[in-house]
Amino acid sequence: MKFVADLHIHSKYSRAVSRNMVLEELDRWADDKGILVMGTGDFTHPAWFREIKEKLEPAEPGLFKLKSHLKKPTLKNTLAETRFLLSVEISCIYSRGGKTRRVHHIVMAPDLETAEKINTQLSWVGKLASDGRPILGLDSEKLAEIVFTANPEAVMVPAHAWTPWFSVFGSMSGFDSLEECFGKYTDKIFAIETGLSSDPPMNWRVPALDKIALISNSDSHSLQRIGREANVFDTELSYKGIMDAIKNGSPSTSSGRLSRFIETIEFFPEEGKYHYDGHRACGVVMPPSETKKHKDLCPKCGKKLTIGVVYRVSQLAAKDRPEGYQDAKRVSFKNLVTLDSIIGEALDVGKATKSVMKEYEKLIKAFGSEFTILQDTPIKEIALASKPEIAEGVRRMREGKLKIEPGYDGEFGVIKIFDEEDRKKIDSQNSLF
Repeated sequence: MKFVADLHIHSKYSRAVSRNMVLEELDRWADDKGILVMGTGDFTHPAWFREIKEKLEPAEPGLFKLKSHLKKPTLKNTLAETRFLLSVEISCIYSRGGKTRRVHHIVMAPDLETAEKINTQLSWVGKLASDGRPILGLDSEKLAEIVFTANPEAVMVPAHAWTPWFSVFGSMSGFDSLEECFGKYTDKIFAIETGLSSDPPMNWRVPALDKIALISNSDSHSLQRIGREANVFDTELSYKGIMDAIKNGSPSTSSGRLSRFIETIEFFPEEGKYHYDGHRACGVVMPPSETKKHKDLCPKCGKKLTIGVVYRVSQLAAKDRPEGYQDAKRVSFKNLVTLDSIIGEALDVGKATKSVMKEYEKLIKAFGSEFTILQDTPIKEIALASKPEIAEGVRRMREGKLKIEPGYDGEFGVIKIFDEEDRKKIDSQNSLF
C-alpha cells in the first residue's frame, strides 16, 4: 500500500505551537494534505498522552485512529482515514567530553504500554509536564538505554541531525559521529532525520551515513506546515511495516527485494533556517567559502558566526564526494514548495491571508489533496480551477525554476517564484494558457 507519513510534529502542549494542533484537527488536515500516517508528537506530556488514550483507538498493528464521534469534515466534506503513530521529540542537554551537548531525538513506540514505560522512566529524570518536547539533563546514550529497554521494537532517530544548536551533528553542540553520541547503542540507530536545512544529496557526501536511512518530517508547529517534509512508503500499513520499510531503504539491508521506502518529500534546503552561515543580529549571511575567509567571524561585529548546515556537512564529508555527489543506491527524493506559499507568491500576498486560503480550499475541493496538486494534477486543470498565475507557480516549482535567498542563523530562506517582470507579463496576458 502506497502512502505518505509525517512522523515528527508537536502538539498544543509544546512551546511556540499553535493551539489548533489537536488530534481532531490533525486528523482532517492530514487528509487534505494527502498524508495517511501522522506522528502524534509529544507522547511524554501527561495531558497530551491522556488525550491520545481517550481520543484514539487501535487501528492496524501499532497504529491508531481518531474515534468516529470526534471526527470533523475535511475541506472536501469527507471524513478522514488518518492513522496515528506514537512519537515524541526529546531534548537532551548534558556535558560530554568537556563540552555541553544539546541533542534532539525522535522516539517512536509500537504501543501505549511501551510509551508508558518510557514516560515513567523519564519522569524520574525531569518534569515532563513543562513542555511537550521535554528538556532533560540526560545523556543520549542513557536515553537510548531507557528506550530500548522499554521495548526493543521502539525506535530512536536523531532529529534534524544537522541543526547547529540542537542535533547530533550540530556545529555548536553535536558530535562528529553517531558512535560518539550513542556508544553501545549505535547499532540500533538505523536512520537520521535530515531536517529542513539539508537534503539527501548533502547527506550522501558523508561516508559514515552510507548505512543509515534518511527520513524527512515536518517538525510542524502548526496545521498549515504539516507535510512540508514527509516520507512516501509502499508497504504494509502498520508500525512494523513502516519501520521495516525505513530499514530496507538503507543500503546496509540486503532483503533480496526492492526497498519499499519510495522517497522523501523535501524542502528546498536553502529555505531552511540554518542552510548558510551567518549572524542574524548583523544581517550577515554567507556560504562556507566566505566564512572561511573571515575565519568564522562576523565581518561587522567580530563575533563568531553561527555555522550552518552546508559548512558542517563539508566538515564531515569525504574529499572524493563534492557537492552534487550522487548515490544511485539511495532512496530518491523530491523537492516541493508548500501550496499556500505558491499561492501567496502568485497573488503577491502573504501565505496566511484570506485570499490564499480561499484559493487553497478551492483547489483541495477540486483535486483532493495538496500533494496531488503539487505533483500530479495537469497544469491546465489547475489554471481552470483557480488562477493561471497559480498554475504557473506550480509549473515553475516542479521544474525547480525558483530563486532562493538561503536561510541562516535561525532565519528561513526566502523563495521567489515570480519577479516584477513576470508579474507584468501575467497581468498583460490575462492568461498563461
